[in-house]
Amino acid sequence: MIKVDNLSFSFPQKELYNNISFTLEEAQHCAFIGTSGSGKSTLIDILMDPERYMFEGRLEIDPTCTIGYVSQFSQLDKTKDTTVFEYIGEEFIKLQDEITSICTEMETSSDIDSLLEKYQVALDAFDSIGGDDFESNINKKLNLANLMKLKDLRVSDLSGGEFKLIQVMKEMLSRPDLMIMDEPDVFLDFENLNALKNLINSHKGILLVVTHNRYLLNHCFNKILHLENMEIQEFDGRYIDYNFSLLQTKIELQELTVAEGEEIERNEGIIDNLRHIATYNSEASRGRALKARVRFQERLEARRIKAPFVDIKQPNISFGMDNEMEDTVVVTVNNYRVAFDELLLDHVNFEIKSTDKVAIIGANGTGKTTLLRDIFRNNHDSIEINADAKVAYLSQLQGEMLNDANTILEEFIDAGFKTYDEVRSYISNYGFEGEIVNQKIASLSGGEKNMLQLAKVAASKANLLLLDEPTSHLDTYTQLALEKAIEEYKGAILMISHDFYSVVNGMDYVLIIDDKTIRKMSMRKFRQMIYASHFDKDYLETEQKKKSVEMKIELALKDTNFELAKVLVDELEELIKLL
Repeated sequence: MIKVDNLSFSFPQKELYNNISFTLEEAQHCAFIGTSGSGKSTLIDILMDPERYMFEGRLEIDPTCTIGYVSQFSQLDKTKDTTVFEYIGEEFIKLQDEITSICTEMETSSDIDSLLEKYQVALDAFDSIGGDDFESNINKKLNLANLMKLKDLRVSDLSGGEFKLIQVMKEMLSRPDLMIMDEPDVFLDFENLNALKNLINSHKGILLVVTHNRYLLNHCFNKILHLENMEIQEFDGRYIDYNFSLLQTKIELQELTVAEGEEIERNEGIIDNLRHIATYNSEASRGRALKARVRFQERLEARRIKAPFVDIKQPNISFGMDNEMEDTVVVTVNNYRVAFDELLLDHVNFEIKSTDKVAIIGANGTGKTTLLRDIFRNNHDSIEINADAKVAYLSQLQGEMLNDANTILEEFIDAGFKTYDEVRSYISNYGFEGEIVNQKIASLSGGEKNMLQLAKVAASKANLLLLDEPTSHLDTYTQLALEKAIEEYKGAILMISHDFYSVVNGMDYVLIIDDKTIRKMSMRKFRQMIYASHFDKDYLETEQKKKSVEMKIELALKDTNFELAKVLVDELEELIKLL
């Protein structure tokens, strides 16, 4: 359907692709992955509208190929008084009305031939998208996503997560040959994420999905496109198999690198010896031998392994504190209540201690963000913040905490840094180097903006972190770096997250929203609840064993014990077969 051959493209300030090639064919459900800012969304724009871009290379798209698209920045039109069923079936209903109108006109018109032609065109269009069964198909999709209860609701009454799923259904039902989705999972709660998984897995056409969600990556795709450092890699198979392939390559490359290092070191010793001899022996043959060795050394250096897909540099996220508090209460919420058009939360009571790491869990639209924002603003009668607490806030609405008109450098000067050099040194830990530091924040990707927010939160040296969906838009490498930073942090964290892995890997317990109030739940019970809804028990036990073996492999590689690493890889391969 689509073939990209040696495509190169760059913006004035950044080269994005260098001779990349890949194909998209029938029945492929393709995950499109890569670090934030690597150009995934731009490549999608090129596929959608190649005439807008001046690129080198070839892009071949089957002329009959139809493309459906779901944006990561979908906006709900609150002015439309449309039900969910009418919204999903808009294209079908429009064609159905057109066919009915033509039939009515044929009853009184003398120009039957032209009306018959119009009738046939409309009928063909209706048939091509499965019009005869559209009501049944809409009901099937709603049932698949467990959203039948929304069928007669107004679209304007939906939560953001529900609307995203409705958009996915609408595009899928029009039967495009290629369906493109750009981070459709962002901000989805656990139930809606599972619904998205079901929709993806039931789709019959080609899918190209930009996602960093580890749950979807592990359960939904049979092809991987990985964009990194201007290069692209294709892998036919599951994400879990792709990662295993990368690990095997990493071991081979590290073993080669060690051998090369030893060869280079041995050669340097020979060069040093020849140079020493040349100081007291001026024979031409000695000089030629030295030059030959130097050239050989240069070739060895040039041959050093470069692996853009294997050893990706993780950002160095580190949350420190200016003021470490003793074991005391830092946040008290007493009989908190919030309502807008309807009551969201009532009789909410809890407290957070100075070393607690706590996740707030609840469905989309249940008041989590409003509660976290009220704690940050500290102007609500029901909320008390310890006087010694220094608070930092990461917002899921990135414009709340970042000024789009600023450059990256200006943003951190505004945050209290003294010089541009100080800013450059600091933000290089977060992957912002070179000309990008002079870019306006408005031009950055969603992942890059969230990374900037994390950098600002870390720079604040606060002892209480309020994090609203911190993993949204972040690539998987940054998610792992964030989990490590949370694990090492000594202060208090109150975090809203729908990312299962971030919650179970980093939090002490959860506050779960249930029947418009909040109750405390142990991590053991939370795991059991999520496992019952989303995972197979044997699958998770196997995944835990897999994680343990992967950690042993990492330790073996650190010790350059390649024989042990290879034995453990065989063990890992057997576990992956069970998944």
